[in-house]
Amino acid sequence: MDTGDNGRVMVTGGRGFIGRAVGKLLQRTGYKVVSLDATEPGKSGAQEEEILCDITEAPQLKRVFEGRQIGRIIHLAAILPTAAQRDPARATQVNVDGSLHLLEMARRFGVTRFVFGSSLSVYGTCPVDRVVSEEDRAAPEDLYGSAKLYVERLGEAYEQSHGLKFASLRIGRVLGSGSNSATSAWRSQVFEFLSTATAGGIQLPYVGPERLLLVHVDDVAKMLVALLRSQRPAHGIYNAVCESVVVSNLKSEVERLNPKVHVRLGEESALGNPRLLNSSRFQDEFDFRTRPIFEQLRRGVQRR
Repeated sequence: MDTGDNGRVMVTGGRGFIGRAVGKLLQRTGYKVVSLDATEPGKSGAQEEEILCDITEAPQLKRVFEGRQIGRIIHLAAILPTAAQRDPARATQVNVDGSLHLLEMARRFGVTRFVFGSSLSVYGTCPVDRVVSEEDRAAPEDLYGSAKLYVERLGEAYEQSHGLKFASLRIGRVLGSGSNSATSAWRSQVFEFLSTATAGGIQLPYVGPERLLLVHVDDVAKMLVALLRSQRPAHGIYNAVCESVVVSNLKSEVERLNPKVHVRLGEESALGNPRLLNSSRFQDEFDFRTRPIFEQLRRGVQRR
């Protein structure tokens, strides 16, 4: 496999849910990984180089680039929506200023590819029957979505002015085991609780008829790496390949697979995001298909 650029890839937010999946996939496919995160490296025995680094500190980030040859970047580091609402100043420092520092270092040190983990929240709330494509107008409704959109604009500016190859993947709600989310625990629990032998409960905050755009973390990693490896993406922005799932159907399937699990629904609507998505731009260009969420749940039960 041609890993290019000495095979060295920087992954920011490397200890996060998506970052861990990306790092593992990169290593399996022959890349050398430099994993950056603002939290202390663990003792997992991971093979990639893990570095404690706050991307809001430009001198600290500069030292990382000076000490090693970085050919490509997958940028995932971010303050997530709930935390961003609680501390907008810190969220702006990380999500905007930190991203700008990273783009500037990429320019200065000759990085050839910059892949950005964006979000479907850049579209804001859309009518329930609208199928949203990359041609739809972005209209974020919170700090998180606004920052994602601004970084996309920054990336476009750096590509036009400096030739840095920039691509953004707009990602939906990510599911899979091991997310360790304090605010959206259900995204992991729908997989992790399938094997429980005792009664367990999952709190899913949305109303039954609501639709959510879901994608498994392993599929997100594959899409990000596909953008990283592409020599000439046809576009700068792509919707991730997500599946529109009705909340009540998700509840029924989890409870069917393990009758000891009870999924309690809430009263929230999926505000700030589309419900239906056109992902054909990525699907067609990269010949990419995901495994349906319910099939992945069933496979999870079979593996146990």
